[in-house]
Parts: sequence; C-alpha cells; structure tokens
Amino acid sequence: MAQVTKHALITGASRGIGRGIAVALAESGIHIAIHYYQNEAAAKETLAQVRKRGSDGLLVQADVLNPEHITAAFRKVKSEFRTLDVFVSNARPEAPTFFQPPLDITLKQWDTAFDSQAKAFLVGAREALPLMSDGGRIFAITYAQGSRTGGLQPWVGMGSAKAALESLVRYLAVACAKRGITVNAVSPGWTEDSVLNSLPDQVQRLIRDWHVRGWTPMRRLGTPK
Repeated sequence: MAQVTKHALITGASRGIGRGIAVALAESGIHIAIHYYQNEAAAKETLAQVRKRGSDGLLVQADVLNPEHITAAFRKVKSEFRTLDVFVSNARPEAPTFFQPPLDITLKQWDTAFDSQAKAFLVGAREALPLMSDGGRIFAITYAQGSRTGGLQPWVGMGSAKAALESLVRYLAVACAKRGITVNAVSPGWTEDSVLNSLPDQVQRLIRDWHVRGWTPMRRLGTPK
C-alpha cells in the first residue's frame, strides 16, 4: 500500500519556533505550508531546511491581521495539498505594534494584539477543519508567562490576547472532539529568535538577566528546537 503524505500549515514559520516546528515535522515526512508575512527570504530558508530533511512544501504569504488573507492562504493550501492534517497558529506581530503599558496602549495597538491571536486562530481553525480528516491536530502557540503575570506592563496587549487565545483553545477542543480532532495550546517561555528580538534592548537585557539569575532551572532562554 502506498504511503499517504501528510500535510501541515504553520503560520509564522519563517523563523524561530515556527521554523523549528516545520523542520521537526519535515523529519517525519510531513509536507509543510510555510506561512510568512514579509520576510520571504527567511521563509525560503525554512523551505530549504524542510527539503534537506527529505520532505517538501510551499510558501504562503498572508497578513494574519486580515481574515481575507487567512482565507486566501487556506485556499492556496487546498489547491496544492488538497488535505490538511496539522494546523499550527504561531504568527504574531512585531513588538512595536503593541508594546505599551495598560494606561498608554492605543485601541489600535490593542486590536492588533487580539486580531493576531484569538481572531486569527478562530478564522484559521474554521478554515482548517473542512480540509481535515477525523483525527487531525490543531495547535496554538502562546507564551507561558504572557497571560499570567502583570509585571511586564507593556506586555498587556499581547498577554491579554494570549489569555483569550488559550480560552478559545478550550472551547474549540470541545467543539472538535466529536471528530477526534485535538486542539491544544503550547505555551513556551521566552525563546531565542522570537518576539524577544523585537523588544527594546533594555527589556531584552532584563529578560536575559532574569534567566541567568535562575528564573528558569536551566538559567537560559529556550530555543526553537
């Protein structure tokens, strides 16, 4: 019997955690739709790494703040792959678009954070489900500390958006359970080659210092692998 090729779509797969997930899935032979927003060169590098693992894939450009872009991305995936087995929602905007304390953040910045997380995930999951057979997998990437602490005040927009995203995961998990499709949140801490890179230099130094001083047992940032 011929082996059936599985397919995955990963948003924000041009670098960091998204790239790490793409490469890991490629090692299992899964073909990857690599989503990116602006950095096509980085997305092509992810595709090259996928192919080095003996798999294949395609590039999908979209602004996840725009539901029509998300729909168009899934339309391309359907045209090329026909089916989808895994959907990973990982994309997020650069920190300057939302990084303000609660008394200063504008409604536009607030909306940017929420639209890129809970709203984009809702639209993406709805688009993914018709392409999935029973037993598919849906994941949302959150941040462990982002929605639970209030110490890093300028993180309020993204922290609140991640909390909403985690709540949505629970509701979708129940909604999809009858088809055997699991919906889960993966909640890493601060990670190299992630949103950390777009934070102000002094904030980056503070976060790195927290880790060195023992904020986590390994005394270092996480890595995408």
